[in-house]
Amino acid sequence: MKPFRKNVALAVDGGGIKGVIPSRAIAVLEDYLKQPAYNIFRLLAGTSTGSIISAGISTGMFGDELHDLYCDFGPKIFRKTWRSALWPLTRYRYPLDPLQEALEEYLGGKTMGDFWCSRQPTDLVITAFDLVKNKTLFIKPFNKSKGYDQWTVVKAVLASSSVPSYFPPVENRYVDGGVGSYHNPCYIAAYEAQFVLGWDPAETTLISLGTGREPHSLEPEQIKRFWPWHWISPVLGAFQQSSDDQQVHLVETFFNELDFRRFQVDLQGSYPMDEPEKIPELTAYGDLLGEMILNDQVDQAMRIQPKKAPKPDL
Repeated sequence: MKPFRKNVALAVDGGGIKGVIPSRAIAVLEDYLKQPAYNIFRLLAGTSTGSIISAGISTGMFGDELHDLYCDFGPKIFRKTWRSALWPLTRYRYPLDPLQEALEEYLGGKTMGDFWCSRQPTDLVITAFDLVKNKTLFIKPFNKSKGYDQWTVVKAVLASSSVPSYFPPVENRYVDGGVGSYHNPCYIAAYEAQFVLGWDPAETTLISLGTGREPHSLEPEQIKRFWPWHWISPVLGAFQQSSDDQQVHLVETFFNELDFRRFQVDLQGSYPMDEPEKIPELTAYGDLLGEMILNDQVDQAMRIQPKKAPKPDL
């Protein structure tokens, strides 16, 4: 693995229970570097499950502890009940209480502003979407004009993790940050590093971790038989994947002096965000993602280079 530069940032995608993958990868990285992630990353950005991981690191949690959080609380958060069985006849599949209890146990009562006042000041950016104002929120430790510094970390993470239809909105207005364009928050991290913190891109490393790319499994004959409701999953999947790759290309295009490393693992099947019974398989993918980090095996989305237009004959 290439050495990190002077300033190091981390961005982690959303993905529900698939947060097992990057949490395990971080544990692999910590074992290799012989130091906790908290000592490595001074800027962290996360969406949905990525906000859990980013906030956990900011509070001093180790990768193994983050992985344990998913293993211990995943089955409780995504517990199958009459509500989940009858969905979509119910307003949401799972109550927020088990997730909130887990966050309060692991993250404590910190406010966002506490991170900037700590012994090692840390910039933590959590994305959420405000349905009332119809805009993405970037909840940060020092954004006093909007009062985000006074938000509890638990509230910020809950807001970022409240996937519509899976969980109820927080305070009847805040939902998953991935509802906008930032399921992958790597561009937000790059922008924050250069234009907010004033880091020199030539002295900055940005690590971006995905939660797995699912295989394309549809056949023409299947698509031909689609009813309207069959389009929901493939359309959302296409939007999410296109948005994730778009953020990668934006960073490469506008922050080309940055040491940007995007890591993503290809999944060999479908892994819904609410199936904790697949945690052992996801852990194996996390080990694989960790090895990819150590070997600088960046995501295939970074290998796409724009072709120059041929010069016209004059």
